[in-house]
Amino acid sequence: MKRKVYRLFAWMALISIVSFKPLTSIYKDGWIDLNKNGKKDIYEDPTKPVDARTADLLSQMTLEEKTCQMATLYGWRRVLKDSLPTAAWKNAIWKDGIANIDEHLNGFTGFNKPVLTTDLVADMEKHVWGMNETQRFFIEQTRLGIPVDFTDEGIRGVEAYEATGFPTALNMGMTWNKELVYQEGIITGREARALGYTNVYAPILDVARDQRWGRLEETFGEDPYLVACMGVALAKGIQHKGQAAATAKHFAVYSANKGAREGQARTDPQVSPREVENILLYPFKKVIKEAGIMGVMSSYNDYDGIPVSGSNYWLIRRLRIEMGFTGYVVSDSDALEYLSSKHHVAANLKEAVYQAFMAGMNVRTTFRPPDSIIIYLRELVKEKRIPMDTINRRVADVLRVKFRLGLFDHPYIESAAASRKIVNSEAGQQIALQASRESIVLLKNKNNILPLSKGFEKVAVIGPNATDDDYAHTHYGPLQSKSVNLLEGIQAKLGADKVLYAKGAELVDKRWPESEVLPEPMDAGEQAKLDSAVQIAKQAQVAIVILGGNTKTAGENKSRTSLDLPGHQLELIKAIKATGKPVVVVLIGAQPMTINWIDKNIDGIIYAGYPGVKGGIAVADVLFGDYNPGGKLTLTFPRSVGQLPLNFPSKPNAQSDDGEDAKIKGLLYPFGYGLSYTSFHYSNLKIDAGKTAKDPVAVTVNLTNTGKLAGDEVVQLYIRDVLSSVTTYEKLLKGFERVHLNAGETKTLSFNIPRDELKLYNRDMKFVLEPGEFLVMIGASSEDIRQSGSFFIR
Repeated sequence: MKRKVYRLFAWMALISIVSFKPLTSIYKDGWIDLNKNGKKDIYEDPTKPVDARTADLLSQMTLEEKTCQMATLYGWRRVLKDSLPTAAWKNAIWKDGIANIDEHLNGFTGFNKPVLTTDLVADMEKHVWGMNETQRFFIEQTRLGIPVDFTDEGIRGVEAYEATGFPTALNMGMTWNKELVYQEGIITGREARALGYTNVYAPILDVARDQRWGRLEETFGEDPYLVACMGVALAKGIQHKGQAAATAKHFAVYSANKGAREGQARTDPQVSPREVENILLYPFKKVIKEAGIMGVMSSYNDYDGIPVSGSNYWLIRRLRIEMGFTGYVVSDSDALEYLSSKHHVAANLKEAVYQAFMAGMNVRTTFRPPDSIIIYLRELVKEKRIPMDTINRRVADVLRVKFRLGLFDHPYIESAAASRKIVNSEAGQQIALQASRESIVLLKNKNNILPLSKGFEKVAVIGPNATDDDYAHTHYGPLQSKSVNLLEGIQAKLGADKVLYAKGAELVDKRWPESEVLPEPMDAGEQAKLDSAVQIAKQAQVAIVILGGNTKTAGENKSRTSLDLPGHQLELIKAIKATGKPVVVVLIGAQPMTINWIDKNIDGIIYAGYPGVKGGIAVADVLFGDYNPGGKLTLTFPRSVGQLPLNFPSKPNAQSDDGEDAKIKGLLYPFGYGLSYTSFHYSNLKIDAGKTAKDPVAVTVNLTNTGKLAGDEVVQLYIRDVLSSVTTYEKLLKGFERVHLNAGETKTLSFNIPRDELKLYNRDMKFVLEPGEFLVMIGASSEDIRQSGSFFIR
């Protein structure tokens, strides 16, 4: 180790003048003398158990040092005014250490603000040096040398100036490919560590409930089983071989937003206790059990009048005792502050600090200096209101994660050259491209209009989303990785000389978002733009119209009041259709859309979601037959927002629209829906319920590709408890597999349903397995069931 550290410091000295002279004497062979006392303490010994190292370190810490491990310091341009340590840091509160530093030198400085492009952000070698310099301050310039856990976002690749950029989580859900999501996690965790980030704020385990919600792009979808399976895969990948910690969010009952409100209205979820257990908590239970995540972010909403971030019930009893979580809890931004400023259950910030940390919070994380709560923590201990034992338990949770991550033994990025090879590698980009392809959903293909012929002499590409790929550069993922928009993808596929382009309309009109409730006709300029697109369409043999939403219409704090196409996009597609040319529509957007006119009048419709930095390539591949789409929806598409709430799974007849007085009948597209350029046949369903109470239910089914093309099918297994003591769901997803089959090929698929997946919360809210009949349904979507059978639990 000593030789590597010397080389590191020698290289760093060539780049810039360091703030503090390297303390090379503390770096020994195989260990670091973190407390600078000349001997190997237990906490400095890599061969000792984590619990022993944690206890030894805690015994040496002062109150000041312990409380510093209970707060986040946000990075440069967020809270930190310095990009690198300065002499002033020796007088700052973090002179005694800090739990973590969030978003340091990653380029993000806030919503609607330009990305930083300075060397410490954009130049990878200098970025690595800057991260090491920051860590070196805490190793060398604090008394005990406790390293920092560098946290960062990472729901579509690690948030950095450059990294492998994946489609957003909603698209990854639409792949229905757990192995692909696992590979995303491995790449995200590996690149995070190579850039100096040791804790990734992912996966998001929120289960979507309202199609108008702006944050749908961050969820895997609306089904708890799907969200849980994808969450397990992503978390295991991120934490592969201890490369980084995965911090899941948002715990708990966060995504049951009320009426799609945003901003300060993220409270008061109206959800029954059984729905909380069956839908919203299910992914957390499964991911904590199966992936052993090291972090959880507590949400800033309340439930039934009790704020989650100030609740011992949620943060200790449910999270730690019942679910078995052993990592550390960070607060979502202002969740602690909201105890006093929004929820009004604490008289002031000091009382909010008392409630949050007594309830089980480990680290306060928000966009304010850490001093504000650290000082109150110290006062509360001295006033004997917070016992030292409580402080010790909260701090021990943080330290254990740092030991598990190897930060006390390997606190630095050892090779900037190696990081350069790892981050955004060609191999990683190819996996991201595959994810983009697999996430695309074919919604309609009347008369086999798709795939389009590459032999067209002229193809018109029209629409506001043809060149807008802002979705590939938003918060929570890579910020400046090179992207390919849809127009570029089509031009590369056909040759630029064959492609005519016109925008036709802006994504939103001039009075957005007020125009959602007070629409106005087009002005002369908008009409002229639409007319120019019509002329372009008339010159082509086929028109590809690219519509939908984007970062102006969706995202955090951007919920909708409507799911109709924004602006004048509907007028645009009607005008293009009126030319008589064949028309295909591609939809970009992170929300379902009430595209009733398009569904009725356009023969070919593709939903691309937010397809990532390679989205243009992937969509072009699907349009022109170089990739056979196999993605399936993970959100229900309603016909009108008047039908909401409308979700899968649902209770018997709860979403029925039978009857002569029903105004809007049916869905546009159900959960699990998606077409292919080939066809599949299901046969030979077999069910074996086992012989003992511990045996899983074994299900097999044959799948045959009956078409002329190779393709992917997502086989979905649903169950229903036929007779039960409480009302249960009509269908519950309990298995799925994405299968690739050549034309004419047959494969036998096997599913195992653990007995726990058959249990329910009975009338006494006890989680039990009730004897009786269970229906098994296997098919191509939640409404397209191809094989069914039943079994009995005695």
